[in-house]
This record gives sequence, structure tokens and C-alpha cells, in this order.
Amino acid sequence: MGRIQLKDVTKSFGDVEVIPPLNLTIEDGEFTVFVGPSGCGKSTLLRLIAGLEDITSGAIEIDGADATDVPPAKRGLAMVFQSYALYPHMSVRKNIAFPLRMAKMDQAEIDRRVDGAASVLNLTDYLDRRPGQLSGGQRQRVAIGRAIVREPAAFLFDEPLSNLDAALRVGMRLEISELHKRLATTMIYVTHDQVEAMTMADKIVVLRAGNIEQVGSPLELYKAPRNTFVAGFIGSPKMNLIEGAEAAKHDAHTIGIRPEHITVSATEGVWSGRVGVAEHLGSDTFFHVHDTGLAETITVRADGEVGFNHGDRIHLTPRSDVIHKFDAAGLRIT
Repeated sequence: MGRIQLKDVTKSFGDVEVIPPLNLTIEDGEFTVFVGPSGCGKSTLLRLIAGLEDITSGAIEIDGADATDVPPAKRGLAMVFQSYALYPHMSVRKNIAFPLRMAKMDQAEIDRRVDGAASVLNLTDYLDRRPGQLSGGQRQRVAIGRAIVREPAAFLFDEPLSNLDAALRVGMRLEISELHKRLATTMIYVTHDQVEAMTMADKIVVLRAGNIEQVGSPLELYKAPRNTFVAGFIGSPKMNLIEGAEAAKHDAHTIGIRPEHITVSATEGVWSGRVGVAEHLGSDTFFHVHDTGLAETITVRADGEVGFNHGDRIHLTPRSDVIHKFDAAGLRIT
């Protein structure tokens, strides 16, 4: 079991309130991602759940029991940090087994758990090596293995992939997602990378300045962002936000159009502008269009075969059925 509830939780450092009153429920077995810009409070919130920081007020419940004053080691949670925090002089086997040895667990049970975790993480052939003999991705798997052997109620990941290169990030992202499916255990994952959030989460919690801006599945946030902040944060490339006369035509203060919902033409369209940077990615091309009179830059996602170049005149037509409308306060108009 791993149901976690935060009830009117706040956190202040001195006179500075970094987490205003916050309520959130993470269901048993759910993969929940906390996402938001640097300084939004996502890592602080994770540390409050782990018990590494004391809450200022409110309550935290784990499986219905009040865990507010329970020390970290007794909350039944396992945390995987951004740094691997492995012991360089110990073998992989001893690193994974370390929390169990500290708990004075029977050696036969330690061996069973370590061997099981190594099998799940494809580390069996590396158990006798030391961390310095492993790749970054393998070291991260060892850190995850050290969490798995504790058989926790929930795993807490604090930006675990940020030290890896791009290729390893993609590979580890898939491995952690597969691990969640296999273990069916609650996982809470902190990242500033909205692509990680979209591809891994059952539920995304978007944070800004300690406040929850929106909670929902990746597709719910993509299709119906609650406000302009979520609209501009979720999606890659981010949504185009347009104000002024064009928005007024749609009875809105601001309209939002995703780059993939704009078609391009050399001859005709609703808007026109000049191509600035064209990012050719193979299957897709991202055009950054200037001089449209709508916004400083309009970003368009087109088929990779589309061949406009820097300085070309380009015509744009938004899909009318997927235009998002927001009021003067930045809230979604339904």
C-alpha cells in the first residue's frame, strides 16, 4: 500500500512561506510527477513527504495513518536522489544491501532481496564491481536497487536523471517507467523537464511558487490547461500565446495555439510572417516565425519534409477547433 495524503500542508523558512496551504492525494500504485520551473517548491514538497523537512502546519498521512511526526526511516518510503550517493569502496552488491545490513536483517533475506533487485534492474552481472567501473546509467540503477530492496510503500525520485546525458536520460526514463509497471508501487517523481512528466506520469502536479496550478493526466493538461501558466509550460515546443485584436476576435483576452495545430503554406493562410530559425529534426521541423504582428515569435511544428528556410515568407493557418481561450486573469474560458 502507498496512498499518500497532504492535508493543508504548509512550509515556511523563517517569515518566508514557500508552500502555502496545499492539499493533494496520491493514490496507491500511482506514478505522480511534480513538475514546474526552478524554485517552484517541488523538491521541498518531496522532502516534506519523505520527512527530511518538517512541515510548518497541516498533516501528512500514509495509508490512512498520520505520518506528520514520524521520522523518515519509519515512514516506509525510499528516496532516490539526483546524486547517486554510492559508496565507492563497496561492490554493487554491498551498496544495494547497505540499508538492509543497517536494519540488521537476516543475511539469507538480504541475499534474496539483492538478487531480486539486481535481476529486475539487469545488474546481476555487475554485482561484484565497484561504482567507478560502471556507467552513469548503471550507477543510477544501483541507487534505485538500494531503494527497491527496502520494499517501500512508495518511491520518491528527486530529479534522478539530471546528471545523465541525453541518450541515457531517454533510456533510464523508459527503465523507470517499466519498473513502475512491474512493481505496481506508488512513485513520486520530481523533474523540471515537462517531457519527462508527459511521458512517465499517470498524474502530473504542476507547481508554481509553492501552489498547485493544476493536477491531471498528461492528456488532460495538454488538452485543457487551466491557465496560461500551465498552457505555456506543458507541451514541447510550448504553446503560442497571443493577445490583442486577434484574441478579441475569439472573445478572449489571450488565445493559445499549439505549434502542431498550425498549418503552413507558401501561398495562403490566415497569418503571415518571415521564418527566423528553422530547426530540422528529421521527422519534424520547428519554424520560429517573426513579423506576424501577433507575438514576438510564433512557433510552428511541421512535417520534416517542409522546406522553408531563414527569411522565407510563410503563411500560417491555425486549426479553429483547438484554439484555447483565456480571460484577463489568465484563466481558461470554457
